[in-house]
Amino acid sequence: MKKEKSFTLRFSLEAEIPPELLEDDDFEEDHWLAQWEAHIKPGLIRAVFSHLRSFEGWEAHVRSRGLSSTDEVEVVMMHTLAPPTKPVLQ
Repeated sequence: MKKEKSFTLRFSLEAEIPPELLEDDDFEEDHWLAQWEAHIKPGLIRAVFSHLRSFEGWEAHVRSRGLSSTDEVEVVMMHTLAPPTKPVLQ
């Protein structure tokens, strides 16, 4: 029998951009988001997997449900339980 449970840890990203910056032609409006994708999120995911894989009997992997990895990263934790051993009769 397979049992499942979901747990959500959601990050909402926001940037507060002063109007003066928006008027600057050299301003890259999505630089803050590119920084999240290139530097912050990968390190966060590595740290999460490092922690999850430190538990004996548990396996972790990424599962895609069709959404872009910029919108969702689903981590699947799998724990396989062994049946109890029966004593050997002599």
